[in-house]
Amino acid sequence: MDFQSLLLTLKLSMFTTVVLVALAAPLAYFIAFSGMRGKTFIEALIYIPTALPPTVIGFYLLVVMGPHGFAGRAWTSLTGGYLLFTFTGIVIASIVYSIPFAVQPMKAAFQKIDRRLLENAYVLGLTKKAAFFRVVIPNSISGIAAAAVLVFLHSMGAFGVLMMVGGSVPGETRVASIAIYEAVEAMDYRGAGLLSLAFIPMSYAFLLLVNKLNEEKK
Repeated sequence: MDFQSLLLTLKLSMFTTVVLVALAAPLAYFIAFSGMRGKTFIEALIYIPTALPPTVIGFYLLVVMGPHGFAGRAWTSLTGGYLLFTFTGIVIASIVYSIPFAVQPMKAAFQKIDRRLLENAYVLGLTKKAAFFRVVIPNSISGIAAAAVLVFLHSMGAFGVLMMVGGSVPGETRVASIAIYEAVEAMDYRGAGLLSLAFIPMSYAFLLLVNKLNEEKK
């Protein structure tokens, strides 16, 4: 079995999950509670990765993160390196690809919070930032955890967008989904089968966890 690609997949999923939980929480809070006009357009922009083929997302990321793209040029000027075909590059691609799966569950969890709790917090002198950390987050732990699990699973299964941005560099961008594809192309069905089999118990365990968290929210 290709343990290297499997471990790289877990590493990618972990990085993506940690970053997205931190980024998606304030975004979900804004969507759930902001009364700003035009919020719907921002929300649609966040969810657009769910409506696009992964290769389309990958293509535009390839352009933006390439040597002539603004993100690629900025990264090169800061670090001297490149984003394409690197682990950092596929982490960014995975974040973009998975962000809806972090924002939506958190938004749903935040919207279930009794507004009176927030009103009482404001009356007691808490700022919106303080209320977010001391009221919203503690009352939404199960929703945040569910979002984290969904992001982790979605990142584990990513293929097209990662192939476009990262290719197949062993130890760097060759995640398990790409390794399975290459094994099938090489007629190595045993190797592809073993790697595929490794996904099933992990995915099943995480889905059980999501179901349990959803039951706790009811």
